Amino acid sequence: MSLNQYSRTALVLGQNAMDRLRASRVAVFGVGGVGGNVVEALARSGIGTLDLIDDDRICLTNINRQIMATRQTVGQYKVDAAEQRIHAIDPSIQVNKYKCFYLPDKRNEFDFTQWNYVVDCVDTVTAKLDIIEEAQRCNVPVISCMGCGNRIDPSKLQVTDLYSTYNDPLAKVMRYECRRRGIKKLKVVYSCEKPMKPLKDENNSCMYHCICPPGTKRKCTERRDIPGSTAFVPPAAGILAASVIMKELTEFDPEHRTPERSWMENYAMDQNKNGSEAEQA
Repeated sequence: MSLNQYSRTALVLGQNAMDRLRASRVAVFGVGGVGGNVVEALARSGIGTLDLIDDDRICLTNINRQIMATRQTVGQYKVDAAEQRIHAIDPSIQVNKYKCFYLPDKRNEFDFTQWNYVVDCVDTVTAKLDIIEEAQRCNVPVISCMGCGNRIDPSKLQVTDLYSTYNDPLAKVMRYECRRRGIKKLKVVYSCEKPMKPLKDENNSCMYHCICPPGTKRKCTERRDIPGSTAFVPPAAGILAASVIMKELTEFDPEHRTPERSWMENYAMDQNKNGSEAEQA
């Protein structure tokens, strides 16, 4: 097999795992600071299909943490910028875009059973709960990302069950609501770092000086608060989530890796073998 852009990854995972990733389809709800890096890492790992759900446009204030955000992409829909970036990495990855702000009333527009994994990277509790409930109802693995704002230490991130979290106000609300709904377990990425209170600076807050691009449906001035953010925690949370997804999709076991041939190589070898046998006959 000739070298390709995934050759270094295959040295770690093995070819069978690479084939499984290529055959997998993952839905990412929310393509911002966390979700954008989930998408980036999965694309660079060789995922076959990505479904991106987000109706937001890139704002200048996203550049500090969101991998899809640059001076050139400000004003673009996040899913459009993500598609361009994915195809710059690998044009063969299938990308399905949904310019949609997911809420329970949108549920019937999505078939969760078509996905091999669901990633919840949205901020709205109502949306998070519905995504989680629908994924679990359809027996599709789901990972939910908790709060990453107002933090600075990526080493405090961890993967655990929701009911083992602490120091996370969003996770606290989610624990309460999930108990009410009978959700007994939920894999999450969260930070045990106690969030800081953002500085009160009316001259440097989107709540008072919104610069959202034209066409943005939910303006910063309509939000109850604007959390601070850094380039460290949200991206690291996305990378961490992607690593979990990769391991579960491939059933990765470092003790049982093999450089086995992919089905394409086996097929090619079978064809060559059949051709040689025909010539001998």
